[in-house]
Amino acid sequence: MERQITLIALFAALIAVLGLVPKFTLASGIPITAQGMGIMLCGTVLGARRGALAVLLFLGLVALGLPLLAGGRGGLGVFAGPTVGFLIGFPIAAFVTGWITERMSAAPVFPAALLAAVLGGIVVLYIPGILGMTAMLDMTVQQATISMAPFIPGDLIKAGLAAALTASLYKARPASVLSRR
Repeated sequence: MERQITLIALFAALIAVLGLVPKFTLASGIPITAQGMGIMLCGTVLGARRGALAVLLFLGLVALGLPLLAGGRGGLGVFAGPTVGFLIGFPIAAFVTGWITERMSAAPVFPAALLAAVLGGIVVLYIPGILGMTAMLDMTVQQATISMAPFIPGDLIKAGLAAALTASLYKARPASVLSRR
């Protein structure tokens, strides 16, 4: 139990550290950050439940005002901006990513983690993200969906990196990848 709590806190910290990578904001107001890869790693390494808990801990700290989002943003105000849908989607994406990884525990690690990261960390995350953009930016669903196109190549790279890191960790320390047990 203590080990699991420590891992949840460690992965919440990992998401925060990935926010230190300088962000690049597109015209839509949505930043390109490395934190999405942290969300994917929460699922591929910790599994569904623990991965979602790590993300919820991270979001709780953000809500308390800690400047942990890319660009040093934090506080309740970020939940009223154009990224609100993505913030709401983070724990859902981590859960789905972990759930898929857990269901594919008999498959080789890299392809299982890659598929999980793409489906959970991109497809599932984009749904609330796009809906949030339609609400906050007064866009149609079609406009918001089209505005996400520039993010897809970078998110696919993040998914590949998350899968490679998960596979490497599994090779070095199989017991550390809780989604595979």
